[in-house]
Formats: sequence, structure tokens, C-alpha cells
Amino acid sequence: VQLQASGGGLVQPGGSLRLSCAASGFTLDDYAIGWFRQAPGEEREGVSCISGSDGSTYYADSVKGRFTISRDNAKNTVYLQMNMLKPEDTAVYYCAAARLSYSLQVRLWVLWPLRDQYDYWGQGTQVTVSS
Repeated sequence: VQLQASGGGLVQPGGSLRLSCAASGFTLDDYAIGWFRQAPGEEREGVSCISGSDGSTYYADSVKGRFTISRDNAKNTVYLQMNMLKPEDTAVYYCAAARLSYSLQVRLWVLWPLRDQYDYWGQGTQVTVSS
């Protein structure tokens, strides 16, 4: 199982970036894919999540209305479209996969931001928002 995150970079405030998380060794239908971020000196926090079973999506309050998570099953890839970026969005962004057991599936709406729910992690991609 591998997750490959890409798409980070330097962008001005108000700009946009699209991150990609390419999965191999498993199919998206069986997993929830989450995006997390970690700024220097901060805890890693959940940003967004998409369920493989029904496509439900979840967002942290800090990114609602600005970020959109989506998936392309044919490419086995999950995307995070980030618009109206702010300096406080600067962080290393990680994608992670959580196998959808029944218990996780029914409580994903509350469990998705918890790092210990995820079985596999990709390497990070740096996002820097600065003028």
C-alpha cells in the first residue's frame, strides 16, 4: 500500500493549489482518505476527509467554503482543491488512508480528524502561502 501526495508549492494569499493523493495497492472504495496538515511547532490536524463507500465529505471549520475534497476512482486518486489560501494554511500536507470497518463507517463523521484511525500515510507536500 502506498500513498503519494503531490501538488504543493508557493502561492500568494488568495491563490489556489490542488493537491493530489495517488493510491496504489488498494482501492478507494474500501477506505476513507483524509488530508492532514502540520505547521512548524504545531500538532498535525485533520483538514478534510472523503469516504470511499458513499463519497461523504468532511471539513475542518477553518477550511470550509475554501477547500474541496474529491476523488477519481478510475485514477485511484483523491484531490484537495484549495482556494482563497491564507498564510495560516502554510503547512506540510499529508494524505492518509483508513480502512472502512463498519464501526468506522458509521462514525466517520466524528472520527475522521483522529490520526489514530488511519492505517497508511503518504509523505508530505509543502504548501507555503506568502506574498
